[in-house]
Amino acid sequence: MYAEIAVNVPNLQITFHYAIPPHLSDRLRAGHLVTVPFGFQRAQGIVVGFAEEPAVPEVKPIEDLIDPDPVLTQAQLDLAYWLSHTYLARLNECLTLMLPPGLSKRADVLYELTDKDAPLNTPAQKTVVRLLEERGPLRGNQLDRALPRTNWRNAVASLVKRGRIKRQSVLDPPSVRAKQVRTARLTSVGADFLAGPADTTPLGQRTSQKANRLIAILDYLREEGGGPIEVSWIYASTTATLPDLKTLAERDLVDLGTMEALRDPLADLDFVPTQAPRLTVDQQRVWGEIEKGLGIRDYGNGSQPLTPNPYLLHGVTGSGKTEIYLRAVGHTLAAGRRAIVLVPEIALTPQTVRRFVSRFPGRVAVIHSQLSDGERYDTWRRARAGAIDVIVGARSALFAPLSDIGLIVLDEEHDEAYKQDPPRNVPYHARDSAAEYARRLGAVCILGSATPDLVSYHRAEQGAYRLLELPQRIMGHGRRIADQARRLNIAAPKYRPLDDEESLTIDLPDVSIVDMRQELRAGNSSMFSRALHTAMAETLERGEQMILFLNRRGTATHVFCRDCGFVLTCSRCDTPLTHHEAGAQLICHHCNYRRPPPQKCPNCGRERIRHFGAGTQKVEAAVVAQFPKARTLRWDADTARAKGAHDLILQQFVNRQADVLIGTQMIAKGLDFPLVTLVGVISADTGLALPDYRAAERTFQIVTQVVGRAGRGLLGGRAIIQTYNPDHYAIQAAARHDYAAFYRRELAIRREYGYPPFSRLVRLTYRSPYADRAENEAGVVARQMQYRIERAERSATTVVGPAPCFFGKISGEYRWQVILRGPDPASLVRAEVPKGWRVEVDPLSTL
Repeated sequence: MYAEIAVNVPNLQITFHYAIPPHLSDRLRAGHLVTVPFGFQRAQGIVVGFAEEPAVPEVKPIEDLIDPDPVLTQAQLDLAYWLSHTYLARLNECLTLMLPPGLSKRADVLYELTDKDAPLNTPAQKTVVRLLEERGPLRGNQLDRALPRTNWRNAVASLVKRGRIKRQSVLDPPSVRAKQVRTARLTSVGADFLAGPADTTPLGQRTSQKANRLIAILDYLREEGGGPIEVSWIYASTTATLPDLKTLAERDLVDLGTMEALRDPLADLDFVPTQAPRLTVDQQRVWGEIEKGLGIRDYGNGSQPLTPNPYLLHGVTGSGKTEIYLRAVGHTLAAGRRAIVLVPEIALTPQTVRRFVSRFPGRVAVIHSQLSDGERYDTWRRARAGAIDVIVGARSALFAPLSDIGLIVLDEEHDEAYKQDPPRNVPYHARDSAAEYARRLGAVCILGSATPDLVSYHRAEQGAYRLLELPQRIMGHGRRIADQARRLNIAAPKYRPLDDEESLTIDLPDVSIVDMRQELRAGNSSMFSRALHTAMAETLERGEQMILFLNRRGTATHVFCRDCGFVLTCSRCDTPLTHHEAGAQLICHHCNYRRPPPQKCPNCGRERIRHFGAGTQKVEAAVVAQFPKARTLRWDADTARAKGAHDLILQQFVNRQADVLIGTQMIAKGLDFPLVTLVGVISADTGLALPDYRAAERTFQIVTQVVGRAGRGLLGGRAIIQTYNPDHYAIQAAARHDYAAFYRRELAIRREYGYPPFSRLVRLTYRSPYADRAENEAGVVARQMQYRIERAERSATTVVGPAPCFFGKISGEYRWQVILRGPDPASLVRAEVPKGWRVEVDPLSTL
């Protein structure tokens, strides 16, 4: 028997067979993380299967296990193969995607200069040798960072052959491990001492101060049941120090040891257990359908379980979708299975987690990128051990190693955050991956949104998904609403009975569209229209809260010279720099290049430098200037960088420590602010005119979502949309909360131009520091793709391009793209991806 292993080495497309050594013959299983020899290196690998005979005559043996238990389940291995096939990604990258940060390590090579006097033949060789002389031995990943646009590997290979450079394989051990803490335990000798006469002589101390500290330690340990107790608790409860504990240990009164301490990010979360409310008629109808699906687990005659198609839950904002998720999770847990709940943004996680922890205390864990590596590792280990029943988190939570998963939920399924960015390993979409994972597991998949992705809704119409709808807002139950109204001194809540005397509803917020062109004609050049300014004043006067939404951070969108028109751009990306008031910096939001604002124009030398456009910082300054007593709070990528910042900002606003919340897209997604009565969209046009097939859909979704934050509480609400395109169908439909109208109009446009859902796309992108090389390479690949189409007689597939990307230069590299559009364009490049090109299947953006 031989093990088939996916070796974690860059650019490997295939798996390799290895001999199983005797000490592993009874232990090795699929999913184990192992170390193996690979060429002259040592590398990590994951066992993906077994074979009776190897693919080659001579095979090397596996060295050892890195973890005694498999790190991936069989279902995860199967999903990794599907990801690799679907998204044209390397299998080892798909497997690594499922491991916690720090556990998987890629083999590297250490290069050391041995002969400083040998001749050098090329500029690249000279560059590498000079770097090694200056910095000493370097790893391959260090050379990659130091020489990003240099073909240093060929240069080094030549120098290694000539003995000029020595290379050595390096494989770091996992950088995450279980956390160990020091503990103390009361011994039997210590217990006997405490039970005897009050004599400090056995302590060997003559000074009463230290003797009292030692007695306090022993008393504390006895009160806590003898231990073992983490020493930090002893320090906090007494005045003791580590030398005191060591003194007691020397006299055999306590034992010092260690124990594992779990890093649980929810350990200090405050919550109040809740009971499930009574469902409305609409909710009962939806839940009845999902409950039937959860009861199906018939494997039929094959090995694949028979499960219903994914449910697409289309419910207006505030319609009670989360309660359906909670019911589904409860039903799943009662059946002895487990659940995964995904949200698109870390900003949504705190509020979502509280609802699930309150309903299922002690059974929920969270996974997202703002946790420390240790917290993610411990959560991963607990999930693998079966100590967790529900995982809530962002995209990566889909890969938690839960056993017997019965339910996968994606809230806000339309959100682009569910698609991994192409430069980051595997550009997978969590929605499609979750649906496939659920199918393989025999689990139910629920996709929820107030503004479903156009492709998802079309799939529901075609029968691939099962459409369920919640058309009315649910604001609570009569008794709870009455109690809240009395507590907040609200005389007349704007509710009406829904379908029984317990459930109350409220209309979606009234929405007004303001034509900013008319504002300019009327002499109003402020970022606030007259209607929005008046509404803001009235809201503040009544002591209510408001949200101002702008899909743009910073102070100004770009900086330019009023004399010559010169726009300050990033030297590496050719995109305008954004002005940030904090720190007085110009920042590139693509590559993070930073520079201070110039005093004079770099082009003409004059001093009339001005800032154009408004970012969140500028909006906040305008609010403070026009409403000095208003308490403002900003929520964007700049203010929410620190760990826990999302939860802190959220709680501050919920606790009414601010009157005005100013934010970017993260405030538009699924958050519930019951005292917000006004939402102002500063500029609904951001992104509307971009040359991207999803520009209108993106605008409709974000505007609909953000205006849905208004009127979710006792007082109702309204929204004001400021725009320079008041007649655009996306703006009009968002103002009417009319998804059906937008869907019909946008679907007709997609059908006319052949874009998804009427085709699929594959985007090939090429980058080069040289503009002419990028253009020439794009032309060559476009001709290759056209030849493949003609050879395969794919008349329904077309080549779009070659063309420069909208963001034509990023991080010093020029970008060109070729797009394949057709029924199955991925099959044209699956066998052979053009060298040096990045491939993205089903891209959500063509910019």
